[in-house]
Amino acid sequence: MSGQRRSFVVALTGGVAAGKSAVSRRFEALGIHVYDADVASREVIAPGTGGLQAVIDHFGGEVLDSRGQLDRAAMRKRVFGDDEARRALEAIIHPRVRAWLHEHAHADRGAYCLLAIPLLAENLDHYRWVDRVLVVDAPKAMQLERLVRRDGIDEALARRMIERQAHRTERLMLAHDVIENHGDEAALDQAVSQLHTRYLALAEATR
Repeated sequence: MSGQRRSFVVALTGGVAAGKSAVSRRFEALGIHVYDADVASREVIAPGTGGLQAVIDHFGGEVLDSRGQLDRAAMRKRVFGDDEARRALEAIIHPRVRAWLHEHAHADRGAYCLLAIPLLAENLDHYRWVDRVLVVDAPKAMQLERLVRRDGIDEALARRMIERQAHRTERLMLAHDVIENHGDEAALDQAVSQLHTRYLALAEATR
């Protein structure tokens, strides 16, 4: 890496359906790289990876689809309601996701980059190396409405999905910066623009 300092790293998080993707897209439009934990979770168990082989070794070849990829629907059924199986799968995937994010952040040569990490509050000890935390926040009622509409699920399931995550107040306690996504998405433009200016200044100050 030629002795160069890595980019200033901002961890982006928020509850399900809070609007993280909408915020990410706006930073990307400004030329900022966003490295997404959800993308990483697919990359680290792609065909030919050690991650996928570890899943096969633990769960058996029946977790693969006809193309040799992980059958995600079958895997979800396999671990649903089985805490031991879920923990085993997480023990394979999560460390690899963290390593993927760390590697990409440290290789980034922009002024700053973002890591989109939905479960940051639940795994904060593994991300103490990030420079700043940005939380996208929305009221629970709005999360419910968006989640039901987005995923086509009933409200009871949406509530369970929200309740499985860290409480809203836990995320806000971690935040250096907060984007309140309470209304129209267009309102995000100004918030992201202001933070972009702030992060450029912070990145310059740490060089």
